[in-house]
Amino acid sequence: MTTRALVITSSILAENGQSNALANRFIEQANARNGIEVTQRDVVKNALPHLDISELGAWQVADAERTADQQVLAARSDGLLAELHANDVLVIAVPMYNLGIPSQLKAWFDRVLRAGETFRYTENGPQGLVEGKRAIILAARGGQYAGTEMDSQTPHLKTMLGLMGIKDTHVVYAEGLNMGDQQRDAALKEAFQAIDQLVEGL
Repeated sequence: MTTRALVITSSILAENGQSNALANRFIEQANARNGIEVTQRDVVKNALPHLDISELGAWQVADAERTADQQVLAARSDGLLAELHANDVLVIAVPMYNLGIPSQLKAWFDRVLRAGETFRYTENGPQGLVEGKRAIILAARGGQYAGTEMDSQTPHLKTMLGLMGIKDTHVVYAEGLNMGDQQRDAALKEAFQAIDQLVEGL
């Protein structure tokens, strides 16, 4: 049985990004094993525009009734949703920018968090519609924030994933990467080991 993993990268530093280094470790380990198929999406290289009312409105129109422009706009989200549904594991490699996620990653979430598609509203609150998937967050930070009030990023990501119904989430932190070579090397070594163990468990 093949496990399909969708790896989302979002660093503006390309090959110099530490979150991309974490993603590359996951991909290398996954590709070295049988039974794991990896799809990559770089939301910086393939950046999405900020969501606007025209695109949002296109989702509200039945497919057969969409204009040509609305079909193009709706296709952005539809394609990303199809890619998400086609994979079993969602791997999000994320740097911390000003205590949050990159705007490029937020633009991706804005296309996959769609009422009626990945969640629905009920009398008891929103209900996720994406079932049977796992998520792995690979978080690279220059400072040390995990477990503190300043880490608003991790709860935000978990909440968005949970809205879709993805509650089986594991976080790998590589922190203190701008706090000297020794700290960086130790943090990356520990994160790589954690990634290797997660890949072994897929």
